[in-house]
Amino acid sequence: MTLFAEKYINPFTDYGFKKLFGEEPNKDLLLDFLNVLLKDQEGEIKELNYMKSEYLGTGEMDRKAIFDLYCENEKGEKFIVELQKTKQNFFKDRTVYYATFPIREQAKRADWNYELKAVY
Repeated sequence: MTLFAEKYINPFTDYGFKKLFGEEPNKDLLLDFLNVLLKDQEGEIKELNYMKSEYLGTGEMDRKAIFDLYCENEKGEKFIVELQKTKQNFFKDRTVYYATFPIREQAKRADWNYELKAVY
């Protein structure tokens, strides 16, 4: 009789969270999760594309941002998905700072009326 050790993925670790929600074969899990949270207010998200999750500041001394997951839907709206297990001081401030990256990438040169797509 051969015994196999059962393997489980802990979704509350960085590795487990990204393995479950951040890989293309499991994209439907993230899509379902976001729709449960946002569908009533924002409508159904039909498609998500994973995007790069690391942003460097504009200067050498600027702070960078590394998102757990960063996605865009079919309407061009952006989703920053973060797992936060422990209390962090100024968490709200961190989320505002993180939101500046997808906002700034929407800026256009030349004639632009400052209309922005949503960032969640």
